[in-house]
Amino acid sequence: MRYWRGKCAPICRKTRPYGVYRQFTRLGMHRMPHAKTIGKLGLLLGPTVVQQLHQRVVAQAQAEKVIRGKQLRVDTTVVPTNIHYPTDSVLLGDGVRVLTRVMRQITKVVGEMGEKMRDRQRSVGYRLIEIGRASRGRGPQVQKKLEQGYRKLLGSTGQVVAQAKRFAQEIVDGVKSSPDVLRQAALEGMDKGLDSMLPLVQQVVSQTRARIFKGITNSAGKIVSLFEPTTEIIRKGKPGKPTEFGKMIKVQEAEHQIVVAYQVYDKRPADSALLVPAMEQHQQQLGVVPRVVAGDAGFFSAANEAAAQKLGVAQVAVPYLGTQSESRRKRQKERWFRKAQRWRIGCEGRISVLKRRHGLGRCLYKGDAGMHRWVGLGVIADNLISIGRVLAARTKKNASDVP
Repeated sequence: MRYWRGKCAPICRKTRPYGVYRQFTRLGMHRMPHAKTIGKLGLLLGPTVVQQLHQRVVAQAQAEKVIRGKQLRVDTTVVPTNIHYPTDSVLLGDGVRVLTRVMRQITKVVGEMGEKMRDRQRSVGYRLIEIGRASRGRGPQVQKKLEQGYRKLLGSTGQVVAQAKRFAQEIVDGVKSSPDVLRQAALEGMDKGLDSMLPLVQQVVSQTRARIFKGITNSAGKIVSLFEPTTEIIRKGKPGKPTEFGKMIKVQEAEHQIVVAYQVYDKRPADSALLVPAMEQHQQQLGVVPRVVAGDAGFFSAANEAAAQKLGVAQVAVPYLGTQSESRRKRQKERWFRKAQRWRIGCEGRISVLKRRHGLGRCLYKGDAGMHRWVGLGVIADNLISIGRVLAARTKKNASDVP
């Protein structure tokens, strides 16, 4: 199933020779579509369609009595976007490279009309090497060398940005144009590319100046990638990964490891603000109030417990690690609470499976819509495997019971 939602070429290779896969994908004996066709069809699936497909799979699991909705466990994780580790120097280098490439394409279309392009990529490359070497050094002179290197790099980047602005203005004014209709259309597309990239590069320049020369690390509107500008900087306190770059998602499960609902957040919310919506979504999706709700300590709040009891949840197993109440400590040591917490740990295992087997360790689709599709398809694939495993075990058991 992992090939179903990754790149399209493995889909074709895996589906073509196996009759079971052909039957599952409704191909039968028809010709296998080309990998590019599958990729284009995948782009037509928006987040709403993927959500509807997931809800249909969950409804089928409930109809087959794989899940009853009596239990709910919830956890959050980060799905990284497909970017390299962000540093100010590399981001500036990316901006220069992209702007220079677009200006070179414009020059190829219009020839020598208007502003002449000057390629500064080699000098920028030298500055990147200097900054890289200085950052690995030690001693009091390191900061001074870094400031000198960044000052030169920012100067070159500013010159490239100014030239790109002139190119864009000349396209608008008609100085750079082509009598050919197709070439003119391509030229207008390149102009849009410059208009979309220039603000991002200027933001990188601004946040680099603030960090290097003023020591300000939390600039307004800070971005960590020119190609995935909505990527968030998320710190969840993990020793191995103190800082992650991507989007936070919520995964909530019912019985038999079936993911009942998932959510991709544009801005990271507090975990404690997600428990009540998770219970309401569970009730709306399955039509029943869970008897047991389990989560880690990040989901705890007195308001959440009160809301859960108001909804009719019998057992709320969310620990409060900083409690000073003796009755609360005694409650968290009760058998039902410890049993629910042991079951809650399985949600971490499910997230691990989603990352290792279904690609949630890194999103290879672009943009926010791509992130929603990537996560949704991974969850659907995992649910299909879990449902199939339960139904197969049930069939085997029924067959063994027949005399």
